[in-house]
Amino acid sequence: MFTKKVLGIILGGGQGSRLYPLTESRSKPAVPIAGKYRLVDIPISNCINSEIKRMYVLTQFNSASLNRHIKNTYHFSFFSQAFVDVLAAEQTPMSDTWFQGTADAVRQSMHHFLRHEFEYALILSGDQLYQMDYNLMVDQHIKSKAKISIATIPVNAKEATSFGILKSDEKNKITSFIEKPDSSLLPDWTSEVSDDMKAAGRNYLASMGIYIFNRDLLIDLMNNPDTNDFGKEIIPQSIDKHKVVSYQYEGYWTDIGNIDSFFEANLGLTDDIPAFDLYDRNKRIYTRARMLPTSKISGTTLNRSVIGEGCIIHAAKIDRSVIGIRSRIGNESTVINTYMMGNDWYETLDDIEKKRTQILMGIGERCFIKNAIIDKNCRIGDDVRINGGPHQKDRETETYCVKDGIVVIKKGAVIPKGYVI
Repeated sequence: MFTKKVLGIILGGGQGSRLYPLTESRSKPAVPIAGKYRLVDIPISNCINSEIKRMYVLTQFNSASLNRHIKNTYHFSFFSQAFVDVLAAEQTPMSDTWFQGTADAVRQSMHHFLRHEFEYALILSGDQLYQMDYNLMVDQHIKSKAKISIATIPVNAKEATSFGILKSDEKNKITSFIEKPDSSLLPDWTSEVSDDMKAAGRNYLASMGIYIFNRDLLIDLMNNPDTNDFGKEIIPQSIDKHKVVSYQYEGYWTDIGNIDSFFEANLGLTDDIPAFDLYDRNKRIYTRARMLPTSKISGTTLNRSVIGEGCIIHAAKIDRSVIGIRSRIGNESTVINTYMMGNDWYETLDDIEKKRTQILMGIGERCFIKNAIIDKNCRIGDDVRINGGPHQKDRETETYCVKDGIVVIKKGAVIPKGYVI
């Protein structure tokens, strides 16, 4: 609908320290989710589904795997203007520093954007889980004659203290902004929301970090080198100077900010009716086509679990878990409340028969795994016991971390036979 008017700009985020160790060797947008996708696939797919097919992804940390994923995934017709390009922080005659914040990332990349014709810049986060038709937001932006639009989601009082909260009038014009307000201030920060949201006690509008800027205004704002961040500087400073409008979104949305939210978002996909719907053909999530075989499962009791392609599973039981592509799980093993990301390749039968490696990729036999995230290409030996939960203290070793009771096995780690966590 607005294909030629809108340019998508996806912010890859900073170092991603709160998602460590998943971000130890990859950028946040490249973190695998749901057994077969990457986080960056979410905003890109939302754009494609909204007929917005010109996108830049801005990143500066560990961008090699992200570059590779995008290069291998998003191919458009030679005869179209569609593209998804990664822009990593680069030194230029105008700037010799890394990105200092979200706005600075856009500022340093503006010379790339301005090569294209567009009227509106759609600025998105690369680490959120949601499905949105951006056309509805763009349509409201145009009809309201706004200079800036901000996607907002109604939240309750408990959640409001963790977000930037916006106050809007009856015409959705934003009148004020406060960053992570104290609970004592909240009575003065309610906004007009739908009856369903009122009934749920969700009376406060939180910024989702999704923005639309008119092209000319964005150029003007980026000329000020003293502002580095949209949420903390650009938006609060613009409210009194320009027409800034709220676009209320009431669907599922979660910010993948830390290990706990990442873990719950993935396990939430195992619900009978998941809040994040991967099965809606009008809201497809696109990713790399790998041409994998079907999964093979023998003698396993499965309950509320999601299994990726190309798996070979002989486990005794898998309960409320997400099992990623090419995963291997041995005989008599039990996997509960676990996200296993899977593997990037298969070990050959020749390697397995000749026992060139003592511990095969995947989970061995007679293992018990609970409340864990197993990163890619891990080798877990036979009779290993991993029992995450509140009783576990936060700590880090060479092969795993414990955060908020969740045991995270690091990418490529080898856990010896009989090991107990």
